[in-house]
Amino acid sequence: MLNYKRYKRNPVVDLKDRQWPDKQIEKAPVWCSVDLRDGNQALIEPMVVEEKIEFFNLLVKLGFKEIEVGFPSASQIEYDFLRQLVERKLIPDDVVVQVLVQCREHLITRTFEALEGVKKAIVHIYNSTSTLQRDVVFNKPKEDIIEIAREGTRLVKKYAQTFPGEILLEYSPESFTGTELDFALEICTAVQEIWEPTPDKKIIFNLPATVEMNTPNVYADQIEWMNRHFKDRDSIVLSVHPHNDRGTGVAISELALLAGADRVEGTLFGNGERTGNVDILTIAYNMFSQGINPELDIENIKEIIEVYERCTKMTIDPRHPYAGKLVFTAFSGSHQDAINKGVKAMKERKSEIWQVPYLPIDPADIGREYEPIVRINSQSGKGGVAFIMDTYYGYKLPKAMHKEFADIIQVIAEQHGEVAPETIMNEFKANYIDRKEPLHFRKCQIADLSGSKDEDYDTQIILTFTDHGVEKIVEHSGNGPIDAVKSAISEYLNVDFKILDYSEHALAMGSNAKAAAYIQVLDKNTGKITFGVGESSNITRASIRALFSAVNRIEF
Repeated sequence: MLNYKRYKRNPVVDLKDRQWPDKQIEKAPVWCSVDLRDGNQALIEPMVVEEKIEFFNLLVKLGFKEIEVGFPSASQIEYDFLRQLVERKLIPDDVVVQVLVQCREHLITRTFEALEGVKKAIVHIYNSTSTLQRDVVFNKPKEDIIEIAREGTRLVKKYAQTFPGEILLEYSPESFTGTELDFALEICTAVQEIWEPTPDKKIIFNLPATVEMNTPNVYADQIEWMNRHFKDRDSIVLSVHPHNDRGTGVAISELALLAGADRVEGTLFGNGERTGNVDILTIAYNMFSQGINPELDIENIKEIIEVYERCTKMTIDPRHPYAGKLVFTAFSGSHQDAINKGVKAMKERKSEIWQVPYLPIDPADIGREYEPIVRINSQSGKGGVAFIMDTYYGYKLPKAMHKEFADIIQVIAEQHGEVAPETIMNEFKANYIDRKEPLHFRKCQIADLSGSKDEDYDTQIILTFTDHGVEKIVEHSGNGPIDAVKSAISEYLNVDFKILDYSEHALAMGSNAKAAAYIQVLDKNTGKITFGVGESSNITRASIRALFSAVNRIEF
């Protein structure tokens, strides 16, 4: 049995008049990517300079205006990377680079050396403030912890005064989620008093869920409490930096935005220490799905994945929100049927609003394709097979035909697992379009008898076909070509057929496009019912081929 008594509940916030539950996200926050620092340090094989440059260029292309480029005082490769960005003039004028540094003078000195030539930068200082770390890591009282933050702020301010570019300060009380709120406010206020921010030159207070310690509502309460108690709030950018230890990093970020956060630090696909940082892309796509502009250029998820996987040597889980290979895929028969009907309804109604069951967004809007949406296995149903035939190949099977053809595919799925679209199409051809034995239609001469005395038989045909390879020619009349051909075959086989359903459609646009015809036939003697399919650039020929296909399926 799990020894759950080893653990205790983390404290919650007594905030009875909380406001965040009644709010909605209305706009995108300021996004800051920490892929090149927080994300990079969590990689088994950290990126080399050229990989970091490629990743940096991707972040710029995606529209990030604040990018944490590393910890230049911590290692030579971090330092060299920032110098390469500067010397190769890779930092656009509208992008602010951010550097992380501990509150120590020699590290801050080294950091400003690395920043030489940067027009605008955020210097991000931090020290841990949690009750646990004050006790077991630093063994220092609160005042000593506050003094660390004060000294770091003084040093950054000193260097910023002579720096030729613009320096913004970001301060993080690391392990904020394990810090008493009044102490977190006290240490931030101490930093604020030294830096002296203004509404025109704000300070960034970053309140990280360095370790996710409670349910998302508790983090939201913590952020709202701080948001209410900061002095000179208009001189502050309230930032959050959530991790994902409890698997709710996206949720705590979204609730933090409701609680007053202005800015979110995170990584692409949530790469980061332990279970990761918050996934910025998921938050952004969530906003997009609600009709909110995420203010990031994320239309091509496939390109983002390709660069990310190559540079980080990490792979995207197939069930990862929005990005995973299977997230827009339905195997369930009921899901497939609903998607099929939803897409059809959208087209028929010419709706500009996306509303399709089980698909919160149109995959095409983020560079995904329709092809993988429905995949067929033994759990699939008639709607999924029909969707594949329509979406991949343009065959709009009559509703009554869905189950008949799906039953054929079901047998294959039960024997071999997932059935590829190519296999489905091959089975369709073999069972319907190419079903030309024993009766194989060759040609049909049609004469119009309009004006004759018997109006029920206004069409005369001379039908040529082969029976087991032997040519046969029969003549008959009827109420139109299809009725005449049906009567001719019935008389030849001495079987009473009835046509139950008929439909047709073009397979492509243009004067030379082929048409597909579907005919459902009943053998009155046996009660057996089946469909036949024919195709041709001539609709009458396609219909006759469909009738022969049905007869071959029902009788032989």
